Amino acid sequence: MSEERASTRTVHAVCSHDCPDSCGVLVTVDQLTGRATKIQGDPSHPVTRGFLCGKVAKYLDRVYSPDRLLYPMRRKPGIPKGPLPQGREAEAFERITWDQALDEIAARLTTIAAEYGPESILPYSYAGTIGQLGYGSMDRRFFYRLGASQLDRTICSSAGGAALLSVYGIRLGIAPEYFAHSGLVIAWGANIHGNNIHLWPFIEEARRHGARLIVVDPYKTRTAALADEHLAIHPGTDTALALAIMHVILRDGLEDSTYIDSCTHGFAELKAHVLRPEHSPAVVAGVTGIDATIIERFARAYATAGRNGSRPAAIRLNYGIQRSENGGTAARAVAMLPLLTGSWQYKGGGLQLSTSGTFPFKSARLQMPELMQASSLGRDARIINMNQLGEALTTDDAGVGGPPVKALFVYNSNPGAVAPNQNDVLRGMRREDLFTVVHEQFFTDTTDYADIVLPAATFLETKDVQGAYGHLYAQLSEQAIAPLGEARNNVRLFGELGRRMGFPEACFDDREDELIDQAIDTGAPWFAGITRTTLEREGHIRIAMPENANGDVLPFSTPEWFRTPSGRGELVPVPVFKAPTESRANAREYPLEFLPRKADNYMNSTFANIPVHQRMEAKTAGILEMHASDATSRGIQSGDEVEIFNARGVIRLRAHVNGHVGAGVVAARLDWNKLSPHGSNINALTSERLTDIGGGATFYSTLVEVRKAG
Repeated sequence: MSEERASTRTVHAVCSHDCPDSCGVLVTVDQLTGRATKIQGDPSHPVTRGFLCGKVAKYLDRVYSPDRLLYPMRRKPGIPKGPLPQGREAEAFERITWDQALDEIAARLTTIAAEYGPESILPYSYAGTIGQLGYGSMDRRFFYRLGASQLDRTICSSAGGAALLSVYGIRLGIAPEYFAHSGLVIAWGANIHGNNIHLWPFIEEARRHGARLIVVDPYKTRTAALADEHLAIHPGTDTALALAIMHVILRDGLEDSTYIDSCTHGFAELKAHVLRPEHSPAVVAGVTGIDATIIERFARAYATAGRNGSRPAAIRLNYGIQRSENGGTAARAVAMLPLLTGSWQYKGGGLQLSTSGTFPFKSARLQMPELMQASSLGRDARIINMNQLGEALTTDDAGVGGPPVKALFVYNSNPGAVAPNQNDVLRGMRREDLFTVVHEQFFTDTTDYADIVLPAATFLETKDVQGAYGHLYAQLSEQAIAPLGEARNNVRLFGELGRRMGFPEACFDDREDELIDQAIDTGAPWFAGITRTTLEREGHIRIAMPENANGDVLPFSTPEWFRTPSGRGELVPVPVFKAPTESRANAREYPLEFLPRKADNYMNSTFANIPVHQRMEAKTAGILEMHASDATSRGIQSGDEVEIFNARGVIRLRAHVNGHVGAGVVAARLDWNKLSPHGSNINALTSERLTDIGGGATFYSTLVEVRKAG
């Protein structure tokens, strides 16, 4: 969808960064120069509503940054892999043509596959773009056909996603617009004001009508600072709190028995479990750090919202909760709460973690996993969990059996900064016998270890189709400008590379429009009326989900919504609280619980190198937040340089003694290594341990000690 105006035209795009808001974006392009001159939120989009977050509002600074990677580069002979000074990275590389780059990559991958087997090649990507084409289409076809190891992409949301599937059978949730009708909003592990900003106006509308906002979070986030009440829970104890809430609800008869009988399975077992004494608020208070009277009040407020004509309760559950060792169980326990109160039956009631199941895109058609059968393996390739990249790169069998990893192809990600157990990751990437290709927009911590660097396009420079995991609108993102320099998107890169490898399948010739058609042409009723043509015309279209007599979409209000084996909400197996291996309950040598936080003004590691975003984050750059009691007992004052360490590594930061963390907890935010004071970041301390379900990352189950730097 574009609109012509004299010397400019306006193009509809979609922000493809990893955010639930998936904003509709209007880009003003100078028709004479082809340069984008303005970017703004689409005022016609019911969730974007004309504004953008602070990150994307300044997106043109990223697109036109003088530091953009614009041409293929090859490491110069004799330059070892390893950290490079910011601004001088190009000195380690020489410019080459795309033909030279593709020929060399194809030749090296062919040789490696012949000598070690194709599973010695590992792709590494995640959600640097969440468009259907950019996230997973031609790239998957290429690596499937090659027979490369498969990557289990679990670093962000897999434990919470598995939790929703186990309880509901599908990833659905409240539409963000419906939060305006809530009488109580619970932000559980959700920094809405920091990374889900388009939900915030709906919450504020609810508050103007008398709603309260309660935040459950071990850190005093932006959202917690603006809330009516902040429950500073101990890290990793969310399951215990959810069980205590259930205890109060069922002890006091506050459940909705009619709804439970109609829409749930396993209630009797859950009731017997949660009414045990160890789940009482009095006991759970000692586990969570939340006073028993507060738990009682919280539980009753939640259970009684929506009764006697009042507005219902809504839970905005976010992925912070599931990044602890038992985070999958925690997400399951919280997801069960609206099944006990029946709040799904009311507009403004229920829960939202992800709405991604709303969109029946035909991902298998885009990715074509059947191509593995045509590879030299003739079978499905082994799977390597992306959270265990360090082990995969530093062991002879990649930690899972089979050949060592001899080639690493990175795109849509910056594992040198974001992967856990960073010291092992960087040690592995430093190997001279590892052939590494990185497709990127800037020189990052990962490109410092690359043999070949390829320039990647931004979302303004490519065409894609996209759903969302925080609203119900499918959107088409038009290409607004020509790619700068010689940047290429994933579709063009991997299609051409497939042809260079001699793959005979015609699917490697598919272009963007053909892939979009393949993604949408599902025949699914929820995609009724959605085609590439209608999306090109409208920009965004709401998914055709079932509506009640009032025209409202109320997931799980009736049994027909559930996709579980029982056809109802699953309350079994019952959630059982277990303290993480690394938690205050098990602390010995390292007594402090560490929160490796995301920066409010970056998107994971994206935007961290852009000066305007660095200025917005200046107050939190390079600091460790500590509680006064922990600082005093260690002789530490604000401004002191400190070492934070455990058996995996050590980092240096400046202490900041404030009120954002409780006693026994310290916190620091993610940054690039090369932008950090001493060349390493928070992931030098995190582990490769996986979550209880979903194989997710356990960033928030990390113990450390802190001392004044010598």
